[in-house]
Amino acid sequence: MSKGDRNRQKTREKVAQMRALEARRIRRRNWMAGIGVAAVVIIAAVGITLAVARSGGGSDAAAGGTPKLKLTTLSTLGKLKLAPVPGPPGPEGVPVPSAAPLAGTATDATGRDVDGISCQANEQTIFHIHAHLTIFVAGSARQVPADVGIPAHAQNGPCLYWLHTHAPDGIIHIESPAQRTYTLGDFFDEWGQPLGPGRVGPATGRVIAIYNGQRYQGNPRDIPLNAHAQIQLEIGTPLVAPETITFPGSL
Repeated sequence: MSKGDRNRQKTREKVAQMRALEARRIRRRNWMAGIGVAAVVIIAAVGITLAVARSGGGSDAAAGGTPKLKLTTLSTLGKLKLAPVPGPPGPEGVPVPSAAPLAGTATDATGRDVDGISCQANEQTIFHIHAHLTIFVAGSARQVPADVGIPAHAQNGPCLYWLHTHAPDGIIHIESPAQRTYTLGDFFDEWGQPLGPGRVGPATGRVIAIYNGQRYQGNPRDIPLNAHAQIQLEIGTPLVAPETITFPGSL
């Protein structure tokens, strides 16, 4: 083989190597692109699944797995009386109703566990959120008193239940050592007051519940105390339009 033939042979071999290397690069790019497309498809599928779950009976992660609430529009209640003018701001910066309390705190639990909720000497802040409760009886406001869940004569000394109030402004403090779902029924059990479809404390009759501006359909005991939930319970007529508050930055 002449020198020229050898040079041409080397050139052909080099070109073949370059083509093989480029082919491997193209296959790698296509492979990586395929992985990227697959990842996008998987992420989209997961997103769709979560959206469907949330819209059709999934969980409320912020509430610790609370089932989706069954809510409907206020129009099902007919004409509503305008909410009263808010009372003066209380110590937490939330209006205090100019009204008598629904019930006192003499019926408060006195230190024993209630619905798995303990009364402890110190505040628990691992899970710390707030909800607001408004109550109307025959169209008139009723206070949720201060110190629900802070028994004055606890069996083992001063303590706070994980659900409690500090002022008669309707703010329910949820201060728990672990994140879980608490309900309005838990709070009323601590308060020592009955709650159900036909009773709110000493007031009896059909109970209408409003949750964040919508009518709640179900047992009011099951209403979750989610962060910044605005809950209104009504017995008797006239029914009152939902009262809303602005949660201060401290809450």
